[in-house]
Amino acid sequence: MPPTDLTQTTSGAEHDDAPAARGNGRGRRKLVIVESPAKAKTIAGLLGPEYVVESSIGHIRDLATRKDLPAAFKHESWADLAVDVDNGFKPVYIVSPEKKAQVTKLKKLAREAGEVYLATDEDREGESIAWHLSQVLDLPEGTPRMVFHEITPQAIQRAVDECRTIDSHLVEAQEARRIFDRIYGFKLSDVMRRKTNGRSAGRVQSVATRMVVDRERDRMAFRSADWWGIDAAVTAEGEAARAAEAEVPRSFTASLVAVDGTPLAGGKDFDDSGRLAEPGKVVVLDEEAARALAAGLEGAALTVSSMTHKPYRRSPRAPFITSTLQQEAGRKLRFSSKRTMQVAQHLYEEGWITYMRTDSTTLSDQALAAARAQATAMYGSAYVPAGPRLYNKKVKNAQEAHEAIRPAGETFRTPDEASRSLSGDEFRLYDLIWKRTVASQMADATGTSAQVRLTGTAAVDAGARTVEFGASGTVIEFPGFQRAYVEGEDDPEAELADREVHLPPMAEGDPASLSAVDPGGHATQPPARYTEASLVKAMEEIGVGRPSTYASIVSTILDRGYVWKKGTAMVPSLTAFGVVGLLEQHFADLVDYGLTASMEDDLDEIAGGDQDMVRWLGEFYFGPGGHGGLRDQLAQNLDL
Repeated sequence: MPPTDLTQTTSGAEHDDAPAARGNGRGRRKLVIVESPAKAKTIAGLLGPEYVVESSIGHIRDLATRKDLPAAFKHESWADLAVDVDNGFKPVYIVSPEKKAQVTKLKKLAREAGEVYLATDEDREGESIAWHLSQVLDLPEGTPRMVFHEITPQAIQRAVDECRTIDSHLVEAQEARRIFDRIYGFKLSDVMRRKTNGRSAGRVQSVATRMVVDRERDRMAFRSADWWGIDAAVTAEGEAARAAEAEVPRSFTASLVAVDGTPLAGGKDFDDSGRLAEPGKVVVLDEEAARALAAGLEGAALTVSSMTHKPYRRSPRAPFITSTLQQEAGRKLRFSSKRTMQVAQHLYEEGWITYMRTDSTTLSDQALAAARAQATAMYGSAYVPAGPRLYNKKVKNAQEAHEAIRPAGETFRTPDEASRSLSGDEFRLYDLIWKRTVASQMADATGTSAQVRLTGTAAVDAGARTVEFGASGTVIEFPGFQRAYVEGEDDPEAELADREVHLPPMAEGDPASLSAVDPGGHATQPPARYTEASLVKAMEEIGVGRPSTYASIVSTILDRGYVWKKGTAMVPSLTAFGVVGLLEQHFADLVDYGLTASMEDDLDEIAGGDQDMVRWLGEFYFGPGGHGGLRDQLAQNLDL
């Protein structure tokens, strides 16, 4: 179905002026229409005087609301939706009142232009904006569609030379999402207002809210378990350790790992109810037993029972996609998802980075060459592998085949160069993107990991107890990509565990001494609340949402009071519990993780031309065969 069949009618607001048919006079300047004024300014500086570059300032029209619906439709049964659900889900669009002046300006420019190019973003939303522009400006079929993922002279010229036409399937996928969300939001919000004093957060936002609520439920059901352990300072007394003391200290910290041959319990051995997962397979020390054991270890001698060495190798992570950029900016820069995307948008529009809404880790040939060249220049040829690293893995429900987020251009501007033009948050985010991109093309970090086990005897009232202490360490012999960049972790303890730790040289049978024996209590911790970064990561793993929607999803559930922040942790409100509970009880499929992800698959099929938009919307609203859809569920639950 061509996109022009999507619209039943318009309010007429966009036809206040004469049609803006494309001009055909020779010598006239060409009009390029983009979304934002900042983007227009940058592109205008690249195209030169024969082009006029103007912005639509975002979307120029949207589904009508009841108050601005044309009079001819106000009495229709579907007037609140502005979507004729009984006749192919035809929408009623109107030009937004605040955009009428801009539309008038665009029409005038289009009439005066020798050629019109639609140069909105290359994702589904950008395709939809281009289609709406073509309809409102009454542009002829086949109007050139410029697409590019970075704003550089070469990319813009290539976009001019290699124009395509509007992709009707991409438009349908975006329109299907918009119509679906309107039906979902309007119909469910009425129920929510009456039953919970809340309103629907939206289709994907409701699922994200459920994720936060489910995590809080897990925390509420959690029961802590206590156990004790012992840490001690160990000094290696073997000849090899003494000989190497000038380079590697002989003393290190070791932890008690077993008593009388039975492993000591740790947090991983307890379930969320506070019980041992496998009783009898581990020994649990309480405070009294731990202190008695520690007292019996004072001055005790240990013997190395094993010392193992293994090669250590770690590879760099892939270049940023939208979700990983939001996660890492949250960890390292303390940016919210919304702030990350705002700053990235500015960097993209000013020509510093490639398009920031992408789920592809692929780098172009020119980007691979640029990253490898800079790594070689800055760190030396030993830090760059013989061939480029290729990252082709896509996330669940990957959408457009954009390039990864990287510095723009055929030669990247280094952070030192960027610091002369960028400052504040823009510089910090560019620096992060540059480091991640360059590191992705660098050599592995290599070294050696070692693990030592030491045994001894503790004298306690009940008799001698055999104890085993353990320690591990990693020695980085060649830092590789870590010279440029190391990815952060959501769990601070994970970062600590990965740090470099040196152990002295030891061999089986070597003696060692104990000192500073320190018993300590521990308790299992409930599942950590989501942060913005970890929620985005979880949504990506489940397949909920899209790169272009992660930031708005998080912002919506915060702005509407479903979630509030305690530090960086996301805490659900009582309203969130009420809304999620109601949806789970009466509209379970609407907040089902698997079904929500499958909807993204359906939208992908629409975008690929393999699924019919009207049939898909019909099965959701009316149900397969015309029964059991949202309409029937609402009718059955209106008197909840």
